[in-house]
Amino acid sequence: MKWRKMADHVQGLAQLEILCKQLYETTDTAVRHQAEKALVEFTNSPDCLSKCQLLLERGSSSYSQLLAATCLSKLVSRTSNPLPLEQRIDIRNYVLNYLATRPKLAAFVTQALIQLYARITKLGWFDCQKDDYVFRNVIADVTRFLQDSVEHCIIGVTILSQLTNEINQADTTHPLTKHRKIASSFRDSSLFDIFTLSCNLLKQASGKNLNLNDESQHGLLMQLLKLSYNCLNYDFIGTSTDESSDDLCTVQIPTSWRSAFLDSSTLQLFFNLYHSIPPSLSPLVLSCLVQIASVRRSLFNNAERAKFLSHLVDGVKRILANPQCLPDPNNYHEFCRLLARLKSNYQLGELVKVENYPEVIRLIANFTVTSLQHWEFAPNSVHYLLSLWQRLAASVPYVKATEPHLLETYTPEVTKAYITSRLESVHVILRDGLEDPLDDAGLVQQQLDQLSTIGRCEYEKTCALLVQLFDQAAQTYQELLQSTNSSAADITVQEGTGRLTWLVYIIGAVIGGRVSFASTDEQDAMDGELVCRVLQLMNLTDSRLAQAGNERLELAMLSFFEQFRKIYIGDQVQKSSKLYRRLSEVLGLNDETMVLSVFIGKIITNLKYWGQCEPITSKTLQLLNDLSLGYSSVRKLVKLSAVQFMLNNHTSEHFSFLGVNNQSNLSDMRCRTTFYTALGRLLMVDLGEDEDQFEQFMLPLTAAFEAVAQMLSTNTFNEQEAKRTLVGLVRDLRGIAFAFNAKTSFMMLFDWIYPAYMPILQRAIELWYHDPACTTPVLKLMAELVHNRSQRLQFDVSSPNGILLFRETSKMITTYGNRILTLGEVPKDQVYGVKLKGVSVCFAMLKAVLSGNYVNFGVFRLYGDDALDNALQTFIKLLLSIPHSDLLDYPKLSQSFYSLLEVLTQDHMNFIASLEPHVVMYILSSISEGLTALDTMVCTGCCSSLDHIVTYLFKQLSRSTKKRPTPMATDDRFLHIMQQHPEMIQQMLSTVLNIIIFEDCRNQWSMSRPLLGLILLNEKYFADLRNSIVNSQPPEKQQAMHLCFENLMEGIERNLLTKNRDRFTQNLSVFRREVNDSMKNSTYGVNSNDMMS
Repeated sequence: MKWRKMADHVQGLAQLEILCKQLYETTDTAVRHQAEKALVEFTNSPDCLSKCQLLLERGSSSYSQLLAATCLSKLVSRTSNPLPLEQRIDIRNYVLNYLATRPKLAAFVTQALIQLYARITKLGWFDCQKDDYVFRNVIADVTRFLQDSVEHCIIGVTILSQLTNEINQADTTHPLTKHRKIASSFRDSSLFDIFTLSCNLLKQASGKNLNLNDESQHGLLMQLLKLSYNCLNYDFIGTSTDESSDDLCTVQIPTSWRSAFLDSSTLQLFFNLYHSIPPSLSPLVLSCLVQIASVRRSLFNNAERAKFLSHLVDGVKRILANPQCLPDPNNYHEFCRLLARLKSNYQLGELVKVENYPEVIRLIANFTVTSLQHWEFAPNSVHYLLSLWQRLAASVPYVKATEPHLLETYTPEVTKAYITSRLESVHVILRDGLEDPLDDAGLVQQQLDQLSTIGRCEYEKTCALLVQLFDQAAQTYQELLQSTNSSAADITVQEGTGRLTWLVYIIGAVIGGRVSFASTDEQDAMDGELVCRVLQLMNLTDSRLAQAGNERLELAMLSFFEQFRKIYIGDQVQKSSKLYRRLSEVLGLNDETMVLSVFIGKIITNLKYWGQCEPITSKTLQLLNDLSLGYSSVRKLVKLSAVQFMLNNHTSEHFSFLGVNNQSNLSDMRCRTTFYTALGRLLMVDLGEDEDQFEQFMLPLTAAFEAVAQMLSTNTFNEQEAKRTLVGLVRDLRGIAFAFNAKTSFMMLFDWIYPAYMPILQRAIELWYHDPACTTPVLKLMAELVHNRSQRLQFDVSSPNGILLFRETSKMITTYGNRILTLGEVPKDQVYGVKLKGVSVCFAMLKAVLSGNYVNFGVFRLYGDDALDNALQTFIKLLLSIPHSDLLDYPKLSQSFYSLLEVLTQDHMNFIASLEPHVVMYILSSISEGLTALDTMVCTGCCSSLDHIVTYLFKQLSRSTKKRPTPMATDDRFLHIMQQHPEMIQQMLSTVLNIIIFEDCRNQWSMSRPLLGLILLNEKYFADLRNSIVNSQPPEKQQAMHLCFENLMEGIERNLLTKNRDRFTQNLSVFRREVNDSMKNSTYGVNSNDMMS
């Protein structure tokens, strides 16, 4: 019998090995899929653990060892049915022995086993056996590896490195609070020892004559540097900054680490290593130095910080003086990051006091100039150099030190290098057919934002340079255009255009860099010089648009106009500015109205000639939109004949982008909404109650609606044309509806559209419900029409329009909802576009109409009208067709759903109470999940909804105990459901309390509102919860925690009156502060209370 069992095992192993080979080696997808399926079954099988051990012992291939390691990782990580402590200790010891006896395993197997060790250690960090934390002896576990061969050393160091990384990273399967508790405990008990160990090993390594051609010694050094980096990159205080916020990073080193940073040998160690090891490892050293340079300022007193900065600057100077390794792009990138940290973490006043400052700033300036001149090398690193100079330049007005900062000498050099290098790049890019940086709008914008501050330092020099370069480029360009044989495609013309494009962008940026309090009349006059030149160039290029234009140059012009508008046009600008004087002298533009006419002229020209170019059209319309927002500018604009022309001629004949062009995409029509929003604002200035003027303005839209109505009334119509006309029309209308935020104008629009054209919108939804490109704009228009923005929807006392509008809304929601549900299963990658986006707009529409305050919803039931019921029932049907995960995965959907739920629980609780038990449970669990959402808006909405539900329940219970006349059956039913499932409310009580005590609670007031009701409904459960929290604290803290809970309920009565709630909210603030203080001192170990001192 035993032999047979053994034979089965061997056969099973052989089978598993074949499956592993198929999974990792085969190119046949079907075979791989089958193997994957079989191996998933294996990981879920009950004897997986014993088979994994057998695979490690007897498996002949690396793939089977990898499978065993990854399966074991899954087993130890699972939250349901976790492995017992003894078993996990055995696995941990087995893995360590296995690694120690087999140092030459395949790299990916070693990696997987170390990952397994790290996972077991992290998850078992607080596990005790006979008062001993069994998984915490990490340094002891690793010591035996460090005393053996180089291969063993590498494994030992990798274990520590991987463990630090593992503990630093939160995973989604375990609560964040548990992760922070482990991370804080690891930080206080082990991390500094690990960092010290890595520094000592690095010192030993750099002291020996390392043979770095030896692969294993090279590998050891790399792992040591990775370990040091992981220690320095640790999330010390649980802020979990993301990688993208690189510029603002401060490393929150605990106070207990001070010794390592006060002693300059740590800093020196890394600078020495940089100079002694091969360039392939230098980026890791520099990454460590970047972290060390970012140590929080409060770790030192002023004298210590000055000393530390002095050593840091010396090290930087040494690298700049010996730049042999910097041509390596990775080294160069990290070094640029290091330079940026010099200013993000230290003040200019501190830098100028460093002994070698004049020499260092000269070297940094030379390095920056050289880097900018080699624009094609490592373009992503330039950001850090520019950010250094941007911060230096911005600090000049505030520096108090007597020592010279010398920035007036070096900043203009940096500005000049940036400008000239961009201009020189144009020729090379055209000659060699390279990718044009101007096509990366985001990168260009980022660099220009930085240059706007740098260029304003010593602005006279910047302006003189720009004027000189612009005049040269413009003259050359004009001569080229006048010479008879050149065409727009001519490479020299392209080159001239490219140079002018850069100059227009840069001029826009430096004008945008004007800071009102620091600008002088002379600087405004200089701005005037630059603006005149760009406007003269615009006149030249616009006069040639009929023959040819250049898209990039036009986009640069729009960027320039945007900056010019922000600084010199609007309600806050001094009209006596010297800029206007210069414009008047050169171009005859005497005041803001004339300048605005130049803007409008440009906008109309762009819309006329560039109507088919989406980027230019949308940016041009955005500029028009921005101009229409200013109180004084919009009134000046309306007086211009060009604006009156637009208001009277907004047809495709004059503006080609309004045409129904069969080639373009339906979604390309979005810019029409922006256009009509701006026109709507302009129209409203003088509209008043003039219905004739309104009718006149609406003529093109009336004609379009009539055309669609005509098409839909026949059986054979061109569907594409009908869709295009309708989508364009509803986008236009939405723009107008958005702009009309006053009662008189909005009522004109309402009377125009209802009842005449509403049936066409309803018909479109019936016909094309499955085509989101068509339905979404229609639904969005309806959502805008029912939105009571600025109280514009106020009907007369005798008008039934509010109720009629709701009927139309209900009809549209019901029509769309019932039809969209007939689509059945939609593929996951299309589900948002095809279904959820429309559903989200319906939710937003329903929320707007329910909270608009212009319909009395009681009348529907009173008169037997089912419009309200239909809308609410459709909402429930749609809701039940969406999985919980989707509700939170799509931000727009979650915001519209939770804000609608808030309104329903506030005003229509009787409807919620009448729902079927499974629907009530669905809604409650969606609230429960939303409480922990990252989006504060969603979380706050959930708190509010929960508060309404809990208050309703509390009132029902109070009534039932007072033996009032029997409540409605629905109320009884709701109470009954909640009594059947007390765990739902209890879980939410536990969640809210956990967030308030353990997490960074950003909306404490909102959280406090439902909490009192939850406590009063579940007093026994709350008492148990309180005891378990108190008992989980160390013995010496339990009394303090108990007292915190006592104070929380101090003076609180058993009711939900506002006065009682407010007192509870105040108590909760004090409670949270006291609990946090108590917790800090207990879980963070000895040094945590002076963490930030």
